[in-house]
Amino acid sequence: MLEIRWHGRGGQGAKTAAMLLAQTAMTAGFEIQAFPEYGPERSGAPITAYTRISESPIRIHSGIKNPSAVVVLDAGLMDVVDVTAGLAEEEGLLLVNSAKDPDQVQENIKHDIARLVTVDATAIAREETGSDVPNMPMLGAFIQIEKIVSLEKLIESVKEKLSAKLGEKKGQANIACIKRAFQEVRTP
Repeated sequence: MLEIRWHGRGGQGAKTAAMLLAQTAMTAGFEIQAFPEYGPERSGAPITAYTRISESPIRIHSGIKNPSAVVVLDAGLMDVVDVTAGLAEEEGLLLVNSAKDPDQVQENIKHDIARLVTVDATAIAREETGSDVPNMPMLGAFIQIEKIVSLEKLIESVKEKLSAKLGEKKGQANIACIKRAFQEVRTP
Protein backbone atom coordinates (compact mmCIF):
# COMPACT_ATOMS: atom_id res chain seq x y z
CA MET A 1 0.00 0.00 0.00
CA LEU A 2 1.25 3.48 -0.88
CA GLU A 3 0.51 5.93 1.94
CA ILE A 4 1.01 9.63 1.21
CA ARG A 5 0.88 12.49 3.68
CA TRP A 6 0.40 15.97 2.23
CA HIS A 7 1.49 19.09 4.15
CA GLY A 8 0.29 22.48 3.02
CA ARG A 9 -1.51 25.61 4.07
CA GLY A 10 -5.19 26.32 3.62
CA GLY A 11 -5.74 27.52 0.06
CA GLN A 12 -2.76 25.71 -1.48
CA GLY A 13 -4.84 22.77 -2.66
CA ALA A 14 -3.41 19.91 -0.56
CA LYS A 15 -6.87 18.42 -0.06
CA THR A 16 -7.68 18.72 -3.77
CA ALA A 17 -4.36 17.10 -4.75
CA ALA A 18 -4.85 14.22 -2.29
CA MET A 19 -8.38 13.58 -3.58
CA LEU A 20 -7.50 13.95 -7.27
CA LEU A 21 -4.59 11.51 -7.00
CA ALA A 22 -6.87 9.00 -5.24
CA GLN A 23 -9.65 9.42 -7.82
CA THR A 24 -7.15 8.96 -10.64
CA ALA A 25 -5.77 5.80 -9.01
CA MET A 26 -9.31 4.49 -8.63
CA THR A 27 -9.88 4.84 -12.38
CA ALA A 28 -6.70 2.77 -12.84
CA GLY A 29 -8.21 -0.04 -10.75
CA PHE A 30 -6.75 0.66 -7.31
CA GLU A 31 -8.51 0.79 -3.95
CA ILE A 32 -8.23 4.29 -2.48
CA GLN A 33 -8.76 6.60 0.47
CA ALA A 34 -8.25 10.35 0.64
CA PHE A 35 -9.19 12.83 3.34
CA PRO A 36 -7.99 16.05 4.98
CA GLU A 37 -7.21 16.83 8.60
CA TYR A 38 -7.23 20.42 9.77
CA GLY A 39 -8.20 22.62 12.65
CA PRO A 40 -9.73 26.06 12.18
CA GLU A 41 -10.50 26.35 8.49
CA ARG A 42 -8.78 29.49 7.36
CA SER A 43 -6.55 30.44 4.51
CA GLY A 44 -2.88 30.02 5.39
CA ALA A 45 -3.38 27.66 8.35
CA PRO A 46 -1.35 24.43 8.24
CA ILE A 47 -3.33 21.43 7.01
CA THR A 48 -2.56 17.79 6.44
CA ALA A 49 -4.23 15.55 3.90
CA TYR A 50 -3.82 11.83 3.31
CA THR A 51 -4.00 9.45 0.37
CA ARG A 52 -3.88 5.67 0.46
CA ILE A 53 -3.59 3.63 -2.73
CA SER A 54 -3.63 -0.17 -2.69
CA GLU A 55 -4.25 -3.19 -4.89
CA SER A 56 -6.31 -4.77 -2.10
CA PRO A 57 -9.09 -3.40 0.13
CA ILE A 58 -8.00 -0.75 2.62
CA ARG A 59 -9.19 -1.49 6.13
CA ILE A 60 -7.33 1.28 7.96
CA HIS A 61 -9.36 4.38 8.82
CA SER A 62 -6.95 6.81 10.45
CA GLY A 63 -4.37 9.43 9.63
CA ILE A 64 -1.06 8.23 8.22
CA LYS A 65 1.68 8.05 10.84
CA ASN A 66 4.27 6.14 8.79
CA PRO A 67 3.97 7.37 5.21
CA SER A 68 5.80 5.95 2.25
CA ALA A 69 5.81 9.48 0.81
CA VAL A 70 5.43 13.02 2.11
CA VAL A 71 4.52 15.90 -0.19
CA VAL A 72 5.24 19.41 1.15
CA LEU A 73 3.41 22.18 -0.70
CA ASP A 74 4.98 24.95 1.41
CA ALA A 75 8.64 24.52 2.40
CA GLY A 76 8.11 27.09 5.17
CA LEU A 77 6.13 24.45 7.05
CA MET A 78 9.34 22.48 7.52
CA ASP A 79 10.34 25.06 10.18
CA VAL A 80 7.02 24.60 12.02
CA VAL A 81 6.04 20.94 11.51
CA ASP A 82 8.21 17.82 11.49
CA VAL A 83 7.10 16.80 8.01
CA THR A 84 9.48 13.82 8.04
CA ALA A 85 7.97 12.26 11.19
CA GLY A 86 7.44 8.55 10.57
CA LEU A 87 8.69 8.68 6.98
CA ALA A 88 9.96 5.28 5.86
CA GLU A 89 13.76 5.46 6.29
CA GLU A 90 14.82 2.96 3.64
CA GLU A 91 12.57 4.00 0.75
CA GLY A 92 10.72 7.09 1.95
CA LEU A 93 10.08 9.89 -0.52
CA LEU A 94 10.07 13.55 0.48
CA LEU A 95 8.85 15.82 -2.31
CA VAL A 96 9.26 19.51 -1.48
CA ASN A 97 7.99 22.59 -3.30
CA SER A 98 11.22 24.56 -3.39
CA ALA A 99 13.41 26.53 -5.76
CA LYS A 100 16.38 24.89 -4.01
CA ASP A 101 18.10 21.72 -5.12
CA PRO A 102 17.50 18.60 -2.99
CA ASP A 103 20.99 18.79 -1.47
CA GLN A 104 20.27 22.31 -0.19
CA VAL A 105 16.96 21.21 1.34
CA GLN A 106 18.67 18.18 2.96
CA GLU A 107 21.00 20.55 4.85
CA ASN A 108 18.04 21.74 6.97
CA ILE A 109 16.75 18.25 7.82
CA LYS A 110 18.10 16.45 10.89
CA HIS A 111 18.38 13.00 9.27
CA ASP A 112 19.07 11.71 5.77
CA ILE A 113 16.06 11.18 3.53
CA ALA A 114 16.19 8.14 1.25
CA ARG A 115 14.62 9.97 -1.70
CA LEU A 116 14.52 13.76 -1.48
CA VAL A 117 13.15 15.52 -4.54
CA THR A 118 12.28 19.14 -5.22
CA VAL A 119 10.30 21.06 -7.80
CA ASP A 120 9.60 24.79 -7.93
CA ALA A 121 5.84 24.29 -8.01
CA THR A 122 4.99 27.83 -6.95
CA ALA A 123 6.97 29.33 -9.84
CA ILE A 124 5.38 26.90 -12.29
CA ALA A 125 1.89 27.72 -10.99
CA ARG A 126 2.52 31.46 -11.23
CA GLU A 127 3.82 31.21 -14.79
CA GLU A 128 1.09 28.88 -16.05
CA THR A 129 -1.98 29.97 -14.07
CA GLY A 130 -1.14 33.35 -12.60
CA SER A 131 -1.78 32.03 -9.06
CA ASP A 132 0.42 30.72 -6.24
CA VAL A 133 -1.50 27.45 -5.80
CA PRO A 134 1.15 24.69 -6.12
CA ASN A 135 -1.02 21.57 -5.94
CA MET A 136 -1.18 20.66 -9.63
CA PRO A 137 2.57 20.98 -10.23
CA MET A 138 3.17 18.89 -7.10
CA LEU A 139 0.87 16.21 -8.50
CA GLY A 140 2.79 16.20 -11.78
CA ALA A 141 6.09 15.85 -9.93
CA PHE A 142 4.70 13.12 -7.67
CA ILE A 143 3.50 10.88 -10.48
CA GLN A 144 6.83 11.31 -12.27
CA ILE A 145 8.60 9.90 -9.21
CA GLU A 146 6.16 7.27 -7.97
CA LYS A 147 4.63 6.25 -11.30
CA ILE A 148 1.47 4.99 -9.55
CA VAL A 149 -0.68 6.44 -12.34
CA SER A 150 0.25 7.65 -15.78
CA LEU A 151 0.50 11.27 -16.84
CA GLU A 152 -2.30 10.61 -19.32
CA LYS A 153 -4.63 9.25 -16.59
CA LEU A 154 -3.97 12.27 -14.39
CA ILE A 155 -4.67 14.66 -17.27
CA GLU A 156 -7.96 12.82 -17.96
CA SER A 157 -8.93 13.27 -14.30
CA VAL A 158 -8.10 16.97 -14.38
CA LYS A 159 -10.20 17.41 -17.50
CA GLU A 160 -13.10 15.51 -15.96
CA LYS A 161 -12.96 16.86 -12.39
CA LEU A 162 -11.42 20.32 -12.62
CA SER A 163 -12.12 21.66 -16.09
CA ALA A 164 -15.85 21.29 -15.52
CA LYS A 165 -15.54 23.14 -12.22
CA LEU A 166 -12.99 25.80 -13.18
CA GLY A 167 -13.63 26.18 -16.89
CA GLU A 168 -11.68 25.06 -19.93
CA LYS A 169 -9.02 27.82 -19.81
CA LYS A 170 -8.10 27.21 -16.14
CA GLY A 171 -8.27 23.46 -16.69
CA GLN A 172 -5.74 23.72 -19.52
CA ALA A 173 -3.50 25.94 -17.38
CA ASN A 174 -3.56 23.31 -14.63
CA ILE A 175 -2.68 20.61 -17.14
CA ALA A 176 0.26 22.75 -18.31
CA CYS A 177 1.41 22.94 -14.65
CA ILE A 178 1.28 19.17 -14.31
CA LYS A 179 3.22 18.58 -17.53
CA ARG A 180 5.93 21.11 -16.65
CA ALA A 181 6.47 19.77 -13.15
CA PHE A 182 6.56 16.23 -14.54
CA GLN A 183 9.60 17.40 -16.57
CA GLU A 184 11.21 19.75 -14.03
CA VAL A 185 11.56 17.47 -11.00
CA ARG A 186 15.03 17.81 -9.40
CA THR A 187 16.71 14.77 -7.84
CA PRO A 188 20.08 14.71 -6.06
